[in-house]
Amino acid sequence: MKHWSLLTGILLLAACTGNNSTDKSSAAVKTGDAFSVEGKHVIVYTTAEGTDYRLSPTDTLVFSDFDQPLETQPSLFIDPARRCQVFLGIGGAFTDAAAETWAKLPGEVQSQFMKAYFDPSSGIGYSFGRTNMNSCDFSSDMYTYVEEGDRELTTFSIAHDEKYKIPFIKRAMETAVNSFPLFVSPWSPPAWMKGNNDMLFGGKLLPEFYQPWANYYVRYINALEQSGVPVWGLSVQNEPMARQTWESCIYTAAEERDFIKNYLGPTLHSNNLGDKKLIAWDHNRDLIYHRASEILGDAEAAKYVWGIGFHWYEVWTGGRQYENVKRVAEAFPETNLLLTEACNYPFSWETFDQWRWGEIYGENMIHDFNNGAVAWTDWNILLDETGGPNHVGNFCFAPVHARVSEGTLHYMNSFYYIGHFSKFIRPGANRIISSSSRAQLLTTAFLNTDGTVAVVVMNPTSEEISYRLCSGSKAAVTVSLPHSICTLVIRDI
Repeated sequence: MKHWSLLTGILLLAACTGNNSTDKSSAAVKTGDAFSVEGKHVIVYTTAEGTDYRLSPTDTLVFSDFDQPLETQPSLFIDPARRCQVFLGIGGAFTDAAAETWAKLPGEVQSQFMKAYFDPSSGIGYSFGRTNMNSCDFSSDMYTYVEEGDRELTTFSIAHDEKYKIPFIKRAMETAVNSFPLFVSPWSPPAWMKGNNDMLFGGKLLPEFYQPWANYYVRYINALEQSGVPVWGLSVQNEPMARQTWESCIYTAAEERDFIKNYLGPTLHSNNLGDKKLIAWDHNRDLIYHRASEILGDAEAAKYVWGIGFHWYEVWTGGRQYENVKRVAEAFPETNLLLTEACNYPFSWETFDQWRWGEIYGENMIHDFNNGAVAWTDWNILLDETGGPNHVGNFCFAPVHARVSEGTLHYMNSFYYIGHFSKFIRPGANRIISSSSRAQLLTTAFLNTDGTVAVVVMNPTSEEISYRLCSGSKAAVTVSLPHSICTLVIRDI
């Protein structure tokens, strides 16, 4: 089991103003200012199986003249003048489980955790977040913020969140220096608002409670902000097509569309919350196009929707449906796309160190960004030694686990894989065109607002691959280690 220490010698990419495309989707490519690698070098950061490399600086490359590439020469091509969506950030979820686990750790370990995730210099610089409204599976108990039957919400109180979750979020925002975008998601309305009279096992919101439930979002957002936690946005419903053994609520596409246009959207606007970013779907890629077309095809619903959120759990389809995200980007280029939840499961210490856990993250993140995602939000940012706490036994992995009894933190390789994106691609960056001549090398690339370029290269094979990083008439030669991920940062010498 490896313990993570503060990263040293890592480049700090400071955000500043720049000339960025405002196009959102990968279907829209804008030509920006000319970019040359002349007078620049490349710092390579590596995480690799069978080595001690964990976001480690491993090489410095220089560009030299280069002509026509050959088919026998593996190459990556970047075109920083061809710019796509603007990047918002990468982060994770501030669940009750994460907050309760963190609260049980010694003070110095709490600080280490916060720096590891949220410090952009010594950590991986998380810059995005999510939290649950009412309880979810990763809560120690079921709860809501009102008493039974209170449709006027006169008893509304977030005292439950003030014990663990709100201090946890505030500490993260302080560590991140700048308050990052945070969105809230409900898993279920109170049981008495639903047809099955249960927060668990799906069920549906009863029509007579559409307006009280819309008012509930407003009360929660206002309460969080009054407590000192700014709220950037919200999703309509976590996984609206899943009847789970934990908190869940079903909306068909038509039901979600009508709830947005007739209740939630107007209610947000009439309560001066029209600037909050409303995210629809918040479920898997398999049905994303159907849901997006139903909601965004209705002008009255679409005017309230900022983006379409998606998860990665569609494994029963025979593989992940990456291209479905691109289909939405092509059909609705003005709508933002973002991954809103992902995790590996089921939890087991016996498989904790398996390298595949990080590679799953790397593959998904590369495809999602290349298909138009503007942000990427992992699930629990911290769990304990059981893969919880979780009140329904749905134990999962998080990038960091704590052995609470020992007061120690344990970092999965997924933490470092995520860090290869979150540390070096900073909010405001433009995705740029990147192309690989080898299927074995997965890649995405971004131009930061400070003029640096971050090129992520993942090699999920057991083969060491020498390749050229090419831009215009220049190339730099490097090697991709077996089962590795690298970030190549192009910057001025």
